[in-house]
Amino acid sequence: MGRTPRKVIAKQLDAGRAAGLQAWDVVRQQGLGQVQFWFIALAIGIGAGVAALGFRMGISALQSFLYGTDDPAMLHSFAETLDWYWIVGLPIVGGLVVGLILHFFTDDARVRSVADVIEGAALYEGRVEKRAGLASAAASLITLSSGGSSGREGPVVHLASLISSWVSDRINADGITGRELMGCAVAAGVSASFNAPIAGALFAMEVVLRHFAVHAFAPIVIASAAGTVISRLEYGNVNEFVLQPDTMLGFYVELPAFLVLGLVCGLVAVILMRAIFWADDIGDKVQAALRMPRYLRPALAGAMLGVLAVFWPHIIGVGYETTADALTGNLVLREAIVFAVLKVAAVAITMAGRMGGGVFSPSLMVGALTGLAFGLIATAVFPEVSGSETLYALAGMGAVAAAVLGAPISTTLIVFELTGDWQTGLAVMVTVSISSALSSRLVDRSFFLTQLERRNIHLAAGPQAYLLGTFRVARVMRKMDDPRAAKEDACWELIEEGLYVDGNATLDSAMPIFERSGVAFLPVVTLGGEGDPPELWGALFQVDALQAFNRALAARAAEEHS
Repeated sequence: MGRTPRKVIAKQLDAGRAAGLQAWDVVRQQGLGQVQFWFIALAIGIGAGVAALGFRMGISALQSFLYGTDDPAMLHSFAETLDWYWIVGLPIVGGLVVGLILHFFTDDARVRSVADVIEGAALYEGRVEKRAGLASAAASLITLSSGGSSGREGPVVHLASLISSWVSDRINADGITGRELMGCAVAAGVSASFNAPIAGALFAMEVVLRHFAVHAFAPIVIASAAGTVISRLEYGNVNEFVLQPDTMLGFYVELPAFLVLGLVCGLVAVILMRAIFWADDIGDKVQAALRMPRYLRPALAGAMLGVLAVFWPHIIGVGYETTADALTGNLVLREAIVFAVLKVAAVAITMAGRMGGGVFSPSLMVGALTGLAFGLIATAVFPEVSGSETLYALAGMGAVAAAVLGAPISTTLIVFELTGDWQTGLAVMVTVSISSALSSRLVDRSFFLTQLERRNIHLAAGPQAYLLGTFRVARVMRKMDDPRAAKEDACWELIEEGLYVDGNATLDSAMPIFERSGVAFLPVVTLGGEGDPPELWGALFQVDALQAFNRALAARAAEEHS
């Protein structure tokens, strides 16, 4: 009887030792792979940070060369001293160069940006177009240096994604790994571009990956930190904007005013987005009506921008000088309103002209001007319960940008990291939340997702809306030599009734036919020329299509919740 406890204890010790050895083997084998992945994330972060830094320095250097200024941050003030023909001529020449680059190096003369990165993450296993992407980066660099009115974050995000796509191809990464590496690159690029490591990491997950999976968090944060370090080695740990010291809430009774400001900013964001889309449609009609070569479209847009810049040089480039003036209250009400309207027009012309650049920096400028205008009115009407009008500019800057990007969390943090002001968070959060809630109901959630929707790429509704489009019919069908194949006679009967699907089509085109016809399978054919009979490949069964769709949904859910 006395030996029984010893045997039990010895058995438990042996079991514990075996479990410990097994656990060590798992850590040694799987943990090593994870550590290797983190080193890859670090390398991508450094590469994306260097690319973002090089892009930013390239803009500054080219602006200094073209405009002859030593301080590109004060570009619009310097541009006021230039002759009119120089201000008009630079964006025309720049637009022509951009048009030629896009004409020869892309198939549609369109600049790639954040929307294409989101598409690559959702549909192409974390890959983007490389040749067109490099051409787009060059085009955006010239646009931002020669008078275009857009931002640098879009090109930086796509440029960073080119790096992750190259790495994913080299290591033959699957979809989950490719998306994570893309998230690492985007986080590093945004962090390096704006000196905002927290917001950069969250931007990658909120906007590009569109989920907050725990397994992706560590490598993305590592890459984001690496990108920030690269930026700070050159520019130091400085804030992009310096606020006045009195940007504090006067009283908590002032918060309702920020609710109203959120509604105003939501509407302004929608106006900005729709103005860009409206101008793009007008540009298509004008180009078709005039039979204009596509490489001349950016030059025409450059001419329009040049004429505007002669009278209002504030529209040139990223617009950080005007944004800083709004955040410090150095503009009067009329200037804030006029500059906001002109910036919306200039951004619409730039984007519709296919000149390149992003929308984040312009939305910051428009938001700051909108907030300042609102604040000047609010503090004049209710001076006894109002704080500084510059606090409204700060909140407006975040609110318009968050609504445009569809990223309230990361945009709020970007505003804090750009300004270094964490004391006014309550006002900013209230304004951003109201603005985002309103604008998301008036567009397809964000500017980028609406762009994709206009191309018939339905990502805004979630995986259930776009995953069917990732499966080719030929991949899911049963060939004619399959033991479970449909009978050939039955297939030809359905073909004669007009019930068939092309083998090169995707499941999203086949499922409506199943729903409409009620048949169990559809013949898969290749249509011949006129008068030639179709070639029968096999049959697509509805049950097979549904199983493929369910497996894809389960895999995506597992990725997003792991």
